[in-house]
Amino acid sequence: MNKKTVQDICVKGKKVLVRCDFNVPLDADKNITDETRINAALPTIKYLLDNGAAVILCSHLGRPKGEFNMKYSLAPVAKRLSEKLGFEVKLASDVIGESAKALAAECKAGEAVLLENVRFHAEEEKNDPDFAKALADMAEIYVSDAFGTVHRAHASTAGVAAYLPAVAGFLIGKELDFLGSAVEEPKRPFVAILGGAKVKDKIGVITNLIEKVDTLIIGGGMAYTFQKAMGKEIGKSLLDEERIELAKELMAKAEEKGVKLLLPIDNVCGNDFSNDCEMITVDAECGIPADFEGMDIGPKSVELFSKAVKEAATVVWNGPMGVFEFSNFAKGTLAVATAMAESEAITIIGGGDSAAAVTQMGMADKMSHNSTGGGASLEFLEGKTLPGVACLLDK
Repeated sequence: MNKKTVQDICVKGKKVLVRCDFNVPLDADKNITDETRINAALPTIKYLLDNGAAVILCSHLGRPKGEFNMKYSLAPVAKRLSEKLGFEVKLASDVIGESAKALAAECKAGEAVLLENVRFHAEEEKNDPDFAKALADMAEIYVSDAFGTVHRAHASTAGVAAYLPAVAGFLIGKELDFLGSAVEEPKRPFVAILGGAKVKDKIGVITNLIEKVDTLIIGGGMAYTFQKAMGKEIGKSLLDEERIELAKELMAKAEEKGVKLLLPIDNVCGNDFSNDCEMITVDAECGIPADFEGMDIGPKSVELFSKAVKEAATVVWNGPMGVFEFSNFAKGTLAVATAMAESEAITIIGGGDSAAAVTQMGMADKMSHNSTGGGASLEFLEGKTLPGVACLLDK
């Protein structure tokens, strides 16, 4: 993962194609409701502008399914970028057509233009070589800075690297530094916290991390499959019946490797999947009543998990501890976030719902690193090759 970044090459006087992640949420009036991804791209864009590059930006937004659907136009992004950079960032009316080519050709050092949504072409997600070459023909250097998409081998994330020298932007550089060092050379004790609903989504991550961590904490909906595997009653809780045997194997593997595997020792349960349902807290040993389902970790589990976090030197967290969207079942997730915020450890939030939770709880700035890619960070933690990173030049 020791890849070249924009600082390792000369960009002065060069046309630079930058793949950003401008997949921002929009309201009904096409106002951007969360600018996090735009702000995350600015350090790379400003560095290139300040160092004399002509910058050609590209991104996807939403799922236009390979058609020019102006509902998914990047016009709101171009407007906001213009305000943030202090000059007009012109938006091409197409992606590889006459408008895009003309704007790219006219773009001078210290200027930036934005191509229209790359997913307006079906060839983008198919990693079509002709489409990738048409994008590459507009520039002399390619900069990958959309970590949220590097696990996809698309034309604008990987394909263009076949035609241009390819390096990482600051955002991807930071992701590789934090996630890479956490997984390959962690400060110990190394604690991983995995939550979320489904065991199948996290099998690869659990299997890979058992080889690397000192303590593995499992919470969220998938914890009930592990509790069932231990012979405990889980009522109406989420259960991945097909993976009960796998849960047993993973627990045995953790024991064999000397990894401390922590599961909830008590559960906050509801008799209905809603915030206003009847709530009870039960010890895992006693089981969950037949007409209730587990929806959060209980206070004893909070204490157990928080203690592990406090003793850690590196903590990676992916997936909430309960149904954090419901305020009555958000306490476990909040407690883990608080323990991490107060910790002296290197704390890494692995994107997705965990990132949403810490942002919602106002603790994002108290973490060492918040990953911008849910799927990408998960695949990284699984040890998978990320096509949009593998294609970059090695240092």
